[in-house]
Amino acid sequence: MEAQPADAAPSWLMALRDPLIGRVLSVLHDRPGEQWTLAALADEVHLSRATLARRFTNAVGEPPLSYLGRWRMHLAAERLAHGTETVEEVARRVGYTSEYAFSRAFSRHRGQPPGRYRRLAQAA
Repeated sequence: MEAQPADAAPSWLMALRDPLIGRVLSVLHDRPGEQWTLAALADEVHLSRATLARRFTNAVGEPPLSYLGRWRMHLAAERLAHGTETVEEVARRVGYTSEYAFSRAFSRHRGQPPGRYRRLAQAA
């Protein structure tokens, strides 16, 4: 693993310098709708959960599942703003089994429910 410069702030871009963490990022980006756990991600890249959690957090600046949650909300916002899928379909594609749970998470993350976000984004 190539060491990060001491003055470099953690970020996903810097994390790509670590081949294992880069693989985790790739997996999360390629398959965001899967029901990931820390154990499943660790198995995917053949690391212990503790090692993955520590290396990912040091490299990216947040734990893997927090990063995944933000990534899912970003994808959902893009789909809502530019797509025609229903809120339920968007929720499923980004890994939620319940439209209600997705709506609550989206509202917490974006400050408004998905339907309103869609209307405002498409009107802009």
